[in-house]
Amino acid sequence: MNPAKALLAACLLILAASTVAAETLKIGLNYPQTGRYKDQGLQQRLGAFLAVDEINKAGGVRGQQLELIIRNSRSEPDKGARNTADLIDNEGVQMVFGGVSSGVAIASGKAARDRNRVYFGTLTYSNATTGSEAHTHMFREPYNAWMTAKVLSQYLNRNHADEDYFYITADYTWGWSVEESVRKFTGTEDTKRHFGVKTPFPRAYVNDFQSALNQAEASGAKVLMLVLFGEDMVRALNVAYEMGLTKKMQVVVPNLTLGMARQVGPTIMEGVVGGSPWVWNVPYELDYPRGKEFVETFSKRYEMRPSTAAASAYSIVYQYKDAVERAGTTNTQSVIRALEGHRYTFLKDEQYWREFDHQNVQSVYVVKVKPRETIMADPFGSDYFSIVESMPGENAVQTRQEWEARRRAAGKPLSL
Repeated sequence: MNPAKALLAACLLILAASTVAAETLKIGLNYPQTGRYKDQGLQQRLGAFLAVDEINKAGGVRGQQLELIIRNSRSEPDKGARNTADLIDNEGVQMVFGGVSSGVAIASGKAARDRNRVYFGTLTYSNATTGSEAHTHMFREPYNAWMTAKVLSQYLNRNHADEDYFYITADYTWGWSVEESVRKFTGTEDTKRHFGVKTPFPRAYVNDFQSALNQAEASGAKVLMLVLFGEDMVRALNVAYEMGLTKKMQVVVPNLTLGMARQVGPTIMEGVVGGSPWVWNVPYELDYPRGKEFVETFSKRYEMRPSTAAASAYSIVYQYKDAVERAGTTNTQSVIRALEGHRYTFLKDEQYWREFDHQNVQSVYVVKVKPRETIMADPFGSDYFSIVESMPGENAVQTRQEWEARRRAAGKPLSL
């Protein structure tokens, strides 16, 4: 080969190598940009973008820059599944994550499984996600309804024993799971004493909540269990406040987020109790350095405190990065093996991905909303939550035997 041809060949090789190096590692975020859960969706997006930016500045994942591609699920399961298919089939993403509605997460996870991609659930609290609907390709980062109920019952049984409850529940898989689990662990399964009503999902109207709350008031119950999420909870709690029920009853929101609290506001939220896998003051009160670093960076960048949704999305991106690096490849089966049983400490104390159901086992908390003056003293007006109860993940999570019983009842195999 003459020198000119040799130089040309070398240049082509260099160009080819640089093109390969320049290819991005694509991941897809499937979240609600619109609808009743859009605030929680926005928090996921902000947390995910922060993680992607940090990882890329540090050199990417095995030398590849991450590229985040987003889709609007609108909190509709069919839309979420179509988005997931599009992200994998047409955009070439190697992993998908997201969801606020458990229905969306379950449907999207199945679409990912059918295309041999991992799906991480961000805000999906239905027991079914890693229970009756669990499969090899679904990993749930937050806690589930069972874990919520275990930690809440520890608090409620001590502070509201023998009181009557009234349940107002969103009529879909998450709502059913939460109500069933809370009733079980608080001993309020007698529906003739502890009444409950279902409200439509996803299109409940204010008059639906007014009707339910009128029944709650008439029942004489002392504990109002609002098994509602996002803007549905916001609307219902505003109506309850206008009716004076927040002064007559202990309001409990089983899955309570900072975004929901901010939407309602400190005056109405004061004294409300709820469950959470993480709130922004946990790292400060319990001294978790990496968690504090995340809160400071997020707060500075977005001029707001991060919610549970932001922390979940942020953690998932880092967990995927770490799994790919441990596996040495983006091959889905290798990534699954790298995740299963993996223990890590990140934004709080130790967590791990349980091998048999892919549930993230972690500490869980009960929080109570602080007085308005305390909340507003925070630079971002967001110091909402006092941590009033906690439970180690191992105590909160379903046992293998309990999980198998759920699978058996659903006619599903006892392994993924």
